[in-house]
Amino acid sequence: MKNQFDMALFLRPVLKGAHATQHRHIRQAGRMHEVIRERWGYATPWAWREKHVRWFMEYHLRCSAPATVYYYELTAALIRRRRESVSWQSTPLG
Repeated sequence: MKNQFDMALFLRPVLKGAHATQHRHIRQAGRMHEVIRERWGYATPWAWREKHVRWFMEYHLRCSAPATVYYYELTAALIRRRRESVSWQSTPLG
């Protein structure tokens, strides 16, 4: 079953670098999305809190190689940057 949320579209404004690197970030962010959605039921990264990403990094990746954890940390940083890039637009004026 395909996710309703398009992670590639979500990350597009902050993705830079080689095509393979971009594809890896999209794939890893999609995996993070699946696992967090299954555990907490949040349908989009907009609803995530830092504790959800921390849980993914500490619990879900606990048996992964250090290099894998490092690459997921880079992807998590992109997700944080994307969320912060539009947070000022969603605040009401006045």
